Amino acid sequence: MPQNSTPPRFHVLAKPSGATCNLACSYCFFLDKELLYPSSNFRMPEETLEAYIKQLIESHRSSEVTVAWQGGEPTLMGVEFYRKAIEYQEKYRKPGMTFENTMQTNGTLLDDEWCEFFKANNFLIGLSLDGPRHLHDIHRVDKGGAPSFDKVMRGLRLLQKHGVEYNILVTVNRITGDYPTEIYRFLRDEVGTSWIQFIPVIERMNPGGLNLVQEGEQVSSRSVRPEQFGRFLIQVFDEWVYNDVGSVYVQTFEAALRNWLNMPSSGMCVFEKTCGYGLALEHNGDLYSCDHFVEPNYLLGNIKQEHMLELIGSDTQFKFGQDKYDSLPNYCLECPVLFACNGECPKNRFIKTPDGEPGLNYLCAGYKAFFQRVDEPMKIMAMLLRSNRPASDVMRILTSTQEEVIRAFKNTKSEEHCPCGSGLFFRQCHGWKHSTRRQRRKAASIGQPRPPARAVMPK
Repeated sequence: MPQNSTPPRFHVLAKPSGATCNLACSYCFFLDKELLYPSSNFRMPEETLEAYIKQLIESHRSSEVTVAWQGGEPTLMGVEFYRKAIEYQEKYRKPGMTFENTMQTNGTLLDDEWCEFFKANNFLIGLSLDGPRHLHDIHRVDKGGAPSFDKVMRGLRLLQKHGVEYNILVTVNRITGDYPTEIYRFLRDEVGTSWIQFIPVIERMNPGGLNLVQEGEQVSSRSVRPEQFGRFLIQVFDEWVYNDVGSVYVQTFEAALRNWLNMPSSGMCVFEKTCGYGLALEHNGDLYSCDHFVEPNYLLGNIKQEHMLELIGSDTQFKFGQDKYDSLPNYCLECPVLFACNGECPKNRFIKTPDGEPGLNYLCAGYKAFFQRVDEPMKIMAMLLRSNRPASDVMRILTSTQEEVIRAFKNTKSEEHCPCGSGLFFRQCHGWKHSTRRQRRKAASIGQPRPPARAVMPK
């Protein structure tokens, strides 16, 4: 690959506070990354900030630039840091260039000043919220084990009060994965959001109990199970496709529809054929191949020693992106829904196919069930859009057959395949029911913060 053959636009997640956070969510894979910088204060110096903004602008050949802030918890840097970032955007702006600043935050530190700043500078805020109180507070606690739900909701209402554009990011773990409809309805009806992302929790555990690097075949007890995640998506989809098409946007469903329409991009990197243009910038200027691969083997270099454009356009980064497709096992290449998932994220490809070939995605069973389930309504929505009709007309079309669907579910036995078309057994899909014993056991895990990484380092 020739040097610097980068696309006109690319995406960098900047982490100005590194892995530091005021919460200690028990499933957070990124907290362990503090071990990569043992003597750091985890604060991006102003000269690094200026170099980042300047190089980001110089590297873009489009008039639109996304400036994405993440962590850890990026609000730990304080409002003035981001005021300075806006100043540098104005200083180095090319003629006609516009910026979209985005920030992913836990929302607990937001106040009127923050929200006034976001509104004045057109920030898009991603707010982490795992559902209603009894589900959110299971894992999203502070370092003392205190719940965060009330603080997050306070931050959410401030965003709404100031008219800040926002979306909700929900992590689906082994507990919350059993409450798809309750979580979706809470976000739609009580939170009042119209844009939702569902992110599966998959903690791939290394020897010694850390998940510092992508190694090993074991996952933590907090990780969502493959069939469980598939069922979660299916049941949220059924609520959405009958009631909310056109009024609530679920990122996974939007991406799927784009793939059913054969569009050039799904809009989600995990479902793209190749990757490599969604990078991560650490607080000290280190640039990594991907946010999920912030580890030594995927360090491209430091922008203070080498220009970002050279690093992104390197042969190393090109190979990283192409390997997503080139490393697919035959089981995937022969799969009828490969066009929809493209093997999903490489970080999750650590199990074996039924015939023993390595490289299968941990979530394969769940995604396959979901994409098989949504095939018919996706085809209907694609047909509607191609006919210049709104996709929301699918709700009226499906409602006409809803009684037949309910009757089919009622007459299906648990050991039979679910009539929804997922390929799962009925007991794993629409026939699944909560276990009272399991709920009691789950309640005991509430409020356990993730211990500091140094406290669990192997000897």
